[in-house]
Amino acid sequence: MRRLLLLRHAKSEHPAGTADHDRPLNPRGQEAAPRMGAYLAEAGLRPDYVLVSSARRTLETWEGARGPLGGNPGETAHALYEAMAPQILDVIQGAPDNAGTLLVVGHNPGLQDFAVEIVGHGKKADRKRLATQFPTAALAVIDFEAESWSGIAWGTGTLERFVKPKDLDPDADLD
Repeated sequence: MRRLLLLRHAKSEHPAGTADHDRPLNPRGQEAAPRMGAYLAEAGLRPDYVLVSSARRTLETWEGARGPLGGNPGETAHALYEAMAPQILDVIQGAPDNAGTLLVVGHNPGLQDFAVEIVGHGKKADRKRLATQFPTAALAVIDFEAESWSGIAWGTGTLERFVKPKDLDPDADLD
């Protein structure tokens, strides 16, 4: 079995004169990232391998989230920046097979499109929530009956859960 953790970057700033690739997290994102890392650790969702888009906001999201998970530095994957669903699939299919649980930190719209296309099974309500919105710092946990990452294909994943930061603290403004 393979387990894929898809984490969208936390909320970011849009400073004037800053290139999209260089946008930092805003205070809300700086709060949401460690909260999602704590959730991953508490839920036993510890990645064996981490791929992070090269954008500043994804790197800062992983930096904020990784502490409770043992500090895995992750691998920067430039191909995830501005990637659409087919490119994300290519990156994931190239992940090392000794990683049973893979975490990918990326961006919309590609991340949500990928998740919707790769999931073929799971609770209907969770799948509908995923298709409706994949907000910043949200997490999709997708399981595959595959021997290797190269063996995953469209429609073969089972959505095990979909967690938004607001699910963890309904009163917080974290999405």
